[in-house]
Amino acid sequence: MSLAMTHAEREAFLADTHVAVVSIADGACAPLAVPVWYAYAPGGDLRFVTGGASRKARLIRKAGRVSVCVQTETPPYRYVSIEGPAAIGAPDHEHDIRATALRYLGPQMGEAYLQATAADHAASVLVTVRPERWLTVAYGKWEL
Repeated sequence: MSLAMTHAEREAFLADTHVAVVSIADGACAPLAVPVWYAYAPGGDLRFVTGGASRKARLIRKAGRVSVCVQTETPPYRYVSIEGPAAIGAPDHEHDIRATALRYLGPQMGEAYLQATAADHAASVLVTVRPERWLTVAYGKWEL
């Protein structure tokens, strides 16, 4: 039996709230792999915001591609990994920064986070990843 998720399952899983790990090539060094908060709607691009002068943004500009892995932390384990081209643009504060903070932290902590990091947002960039390759596993499909 295949443990791969169906198209609908992988889209729904990626659209749920998870912390993703983005990996970016770094020349002769090992790839940079860091956690990010992200947004995804089925059929669309994965989006996350990061500092415009960050190592992550510099490497994305250079490589033009990233891998992103999202997983569950409890059994039955599931994960979705995507790979594709990444573009950098300007974030919309309400849509990309505020909505993501509230999604991950809730209203009270989200607003506190936004106030504490307000100065950082002016230099932020939006990274948009178009999923071209998918790798998925849902161990709950395993029949014992």
